[in-house]
Amino acid sequence: MYYVSKRIEIAIAHKLNISYESKCCNLHGHNLIVTVFCKTQELDKEGMVIDFSHIKEIVKGQLDHRYLNDIMPEVNPTSENIAKWICDRIPKCYKVTVQESEGNIATYVKDEI
Repeated sequence: MYYVSKRIEIAIAHKLNISYESKCCNLHGHNLIVTVFCKTQELDKEGMVIDFSHIKEIVKGQLDHRYLNDIMPEVNPTSENIAKWICDRIPKCYKVTVQESEGNIATYVKDEI
């Protein structure tokens, strides 16, 4: 099995839709550190799991300096949901971590079938 990971920093804005009083219900931003983990049994014809630039294109291209409530209206843009949203869009991705601040990290791991 081959494994790669890519760490990317992005700036996002969002507001959470939660059932209790919280300052996170107000529009605010984060400088997220996103780490994408991919794996495969066999390398592609170039000898890669996935080109690192393709991961960057998806994460930075779709999320950097964006208002996430508009990008992912079907879910509350929590760090947990951001991690899953990213994982679902990257080929061969099995895990994503999203760090929104020092000590606050959410991880999504795709179930293996």
